[in-house]
Amino acid sequence: MSVEQHCPLVKKHSQSDLVSRLKSRRVLGMGMKAADGEFHQSKISQMLGNEFKFAFHEPFGLRFWQFMSALTFSALGLLTLTFPRSLGARLDMDDGGICVSAHRLHGAAMISISLILWSAVWTMEKVIIRWTLLSETCYLVVEFLVTLTASADRDVLSRVTAVQLVAFGLSALLSLFYYIQVGRKPRRV
Repeated sequence: MSVEQHCPLVKKHSQSDLVSRLKSRRVLGMGMKAADGEFHQSKISQMLGNEFKFAFHEPFGLRFWQFMSALTFSALGLLTLTFPRSLGARLDMDDGGICVSAHRLHGAAMISISLILWSAVWTMEKVIIRWTLLSETCYLVVEFLVTLTASADRDVLSRVTAVQLVAFGLSALLSLFYYIQVGRKPRRV
């Protein structure tokens, strides 16, 4: 009977194992600084992306502002849609050629914008929040300019129109402020 001799198990040296591991990590591009300035710890995190990259620090009061904007747009849109004549009379608008359907279209536009604002209240995606803040800012600036032009055409600046101008202007500035704050890159700690 012949007995076969088995080779004894060869144990790898830990240093050569470490060198081969570092070489394979270098080939895969892990542990090195990427183009976006981040260090990927594993190939999976490199492929899927780092979740901390998408998390952003919310400015103080952002969610409250989003909620109040959505609520205000919804309430004013519903009021304008359902009671166009009484709301126009209360806001010191004369119906000089402006029909009820124009007020109702304005209410429908406000409700449409409020739906977009409500969807942004619950999201965590920075891009969606920024776009809704930008669309809100654009709407408020246009509303400010229309109100200012209409009061200049009548040559009368009433107290109600002045309050509207101040409200539109401050709301537009606050939305623009949050738009800029959300777009900033976070500071590295």
